[in-house]
Amino acid sequence: MGKSIFKNIPLFLIFLIFNSFLAQQKPIKTIEIGTKQDTIRKNDTIPAKEQLEGVVKTKADVERNSFSTKQTFLEKNAQVIYQDMQIDADYIRIDWSNSKIYARGGLDEKGRVKEPAVATQAGKKYEYDEVIYDYKTRQAVAFNARTEESEGVIVAQKTKKYNDSVFFMRNGKYTTDTYFIQKKDTIADYYLLAPNIKLVKGKESSQVITGPIQMYIEQVPTPLVMPFAILPFSEKRSAGILIPSFGERQDVGFFLNGLGYYQPIGEHFDLKILSDLYTKGSWNLRPEMNYLKKYRYSGRFNAEIGTIVRGIKGLDDYSQSSTYKIGWTHTQDSKANPLFTFNAAVDITSQKFYSNLLNNNYIYNNENLKTSQTSRVSIQKRFLSLPITINANATYSQNFATGITDIRLPDLTVAMSQFYLFKPKTGMRTGLLENMTVNTGLSMSNYVQTTEAELFKDQMWKDMKTGLRNNIALSTNTSIAKYLTFTLSANVDNVLTTKTIEKRYNVLTDKVDNISKNQFAGFSTFSTSASLQTVLYKFLNFKKGSTIEAIRHMVTPSVSFNYTPDFAAKNWGYYREFYGSRGEMTKYSIFEGGIYGAPSSGLTQSIGFNIANNLEMKVKSKSDSTGVKKLKIFENLNISGNYNFAADKNKWSVISVSSQSSFFNSKLTVNTMLTLEPYKILYDATGKNGVRTEDFGHFSLQGFNLQLGYSLSDEIFGKKEELGKIYKKKGEIRNEDYYFDDDNYARFTQPWSLRINANYAYTRGLSLFGTKMATAGLDGNIKLTPFWNITGRASYDFISKEISQASLGFSRDQRSFTISFNWVPFGVYKVYDFFIGIKANILSDAIKYKDRSFTQPRSSF
Repeated sequence: MGKSIFKNIPLFLIFLIFNSFLAQQKPIKTIEIGTKQDTIRKNDTIPAKEQLEGVVKTKADVERNSFSTKQTFLEKNAQVIYQDMQIDADYIRIDWSNSKIYARGGLDEKGRVKEPAVATQAGKKYEYDEVIYDYKTRQAVAFNARTEESEGVIVAQKTKKYNDSVFFMRNGKYTTDTYFIQKKDTIADYYLLAPNIKLVKGKESSQVITGPIQMYIEQVPTPLVMPFAILPFSEKRSAGILIPSFGERQDVGFFLNGLGYYQPIGEHFDLKILSDLYTKGSWNLRPEMNYLKKYRYSGRFNAEIGTIVRGIKGLDDYSQSSTYKIGWTHTQDSKANPLFTFNAAVDITSQKFYSNLLNNNYIYNNENLKTSQTSRVSIQKRFLSLPITINANATYSQNFATGITDIRLPDLTVAMSQFYLFKPKTGMRTGLLENMTVNTGLSMSNYVQTTEAELFKDQMWKDMKTGLRNNIALSTNTSIAKYLTFTLSANVDNVLTTKTIEKRYNVLTDKVDNISKNQFAGFSTFSTSASLQTVLYKFLNFKKGSTIEAIRHMVTPSVSFNYTPDFAAKNWGYYREFYGSRGEMTKYSIFEGGIYGAPSSGLTQSIGFNIANNLEMKVKSKSDSTGVKKLKIFENLNISGNYNFAADKNKWSVISVSSQSSFFNSKLTVNTMLTLEPYKILYDATGKNGVRTEDFGHFSLQGFNLQLGYSLSDEIFGKKEELGKIYKKKGEIRNEDYYFDDDNYARFTQPWSLRINANYAYTRGLSLFGTKMATAGLDGNIKLTPFWNITGRASYDFISKEISQASLGFSRDQRSFTISFNWVPFGVYKVYDFFIGIKANILSDAIKYKDRSFTQPRSSF
């Protein structure tokens, strides 16, 4: 059939022709178009001219018009354009009498739509089986409509377009499955089904509001049902529900861990409120606020407050306790101000927080084993024209084992940059004088040791100690006979404190009373040292043909002389005496327990020695391109000790030996430390108390520590196979990560890693009976398939003969979402949890399995 003469004619011209026919009041002749005959009879009523806002353009392989029904029919590659709306379909019918456009996709032999109709408006594409569009009101009704929004797509059984901004949908499915979106697969791996959906479009963002919504995985309904959902489609942060993990813990029952809500606040803040709920009555509330100013700073305030309930009320095993945790982190951008920095890492918890955990994430990270933690706030100021750096720190250290808290509020240090005391004229430093450097600084500190019960109360402030300290360190060095390095150093400390102590023996209590006195007092101490060091090499070459080519032994011996006066002498005035329980005179320092400690007692005139060893071996290797491979037998082997000439007895110190080695391309690491007592020790009847004698030469083991670590992975079996070069057949759609052999068996890589750790420690000291510690642990992961990953961790205590900690984790990558299962089967906390998280970034705000905030970039598994 030929092309219509009305093709691409503006609509207002058609109405002008109709009006001219009416004015003539003559019978209308039949107009033949192609092989079809469409007529308009004399008695047909023609409406008045429509006032349209634009031009309707049409195009098709086959186009015909019916004047009797006032319709235009477009078939095969049909297209209609009106303003910003374009409709492409296999079949289009325009009804001019009621301003309706009907479009339908291409049909197969059974009359089902196989190729959808496509509507494009403002650059946005919509696909339908069928659509009815009113170009006057711009409203539409579509069937089996497919609407892409951001990273997802909505497929609805029936969609009504109310206007350009509001859409209503019946039986809508939303998914972010990229295979379904890209039409690589006709079935989505998951979708959210809602009977009623409202889509609201804005200039910068869109939003989906639903009634009851249920999650389907592989077309199977899950129990994940919400009474409503609000899904924002925007690159900006937006509010949303935080989906929890769920599971069971032996001591507190079934739980929801991490249920909460996320709310952005302005441009620079966002708020997240999480909760942990347990069926036996325990609960935990976790508010968190993040802030960010780009190129300046970022940080987070967080807190946890909860009550843990164990046992059954009324029975002996019932217990209830409250815990709290306050945290603040602040990080300044390195480019914000190079002369001034401010950072904070504050983490203050109740004493029993880590022994009464309600947030299971701490258990999976082994933080329940924590025995201490430190919080710090630091400020640093530099100057362009002055060689001075000012540091101010406030620290808060907790020891959960002893219940003691150390607070420094604040520590202030003014340090001068190192400078040379005798600057050479030529620029080349030679000799002791020209190499002499000076380091000096002034520090002030406020320190108190307290308990949780006395924290920030009157007693804590009364016990606080304040001190001022000036340190001057001088050092110089020079070469002797080219092979020896000679170093001289001196150190001077000047201390001023606001507290001293006086000791008295109390006859009534039979104890020594420490009486604190608020008074200014100070002391000065100094020490000097001189050292001599060199490096020696020894090479041992083997005959040609031998597997071992050479062995190199590098020895770095050093000897030093140290001198410190006896500041306990009476002429210094730093030490005093009191009468003990038996009337004996006991010496003590009035600065004992002070903020900067007390001056040392006893004259020190000691010679110290240290011998550092490095032992390497060259062997032939076919795997190395050079044909030779280096093996480190001892990366470092140190032997150290000292001899004090001025000591009245026991002039020799204990001898320390430490080593560090690695083997098998650093896969096996071995670290050891041992201490040897050179004097014979006599023990009392209990064997718990020992005394060092003057009988030298009876070396006994006082302490030993051995740490082993071995790393294994799939790489130890050689180079990884390139499956693409071995197998020609590769999977499609959801199997593209698999290759298939001739028998159609799947082939894929299985990366894995395993870390084996072992630790043995023996401590004896001045006791006949030492204490032992022996543990072994495993930490590894394996990918069973490209989408299944298993991680595990376990540790066994050989002394107590029990598993001290163990955990197992499974995760399944379902392309669009991740399923994870974590399990701790042993220990105090026996817990498991299960979690399903959608990976799409757009849903990380709406259904937040992984929250998106300032401090955490958009990411997915």
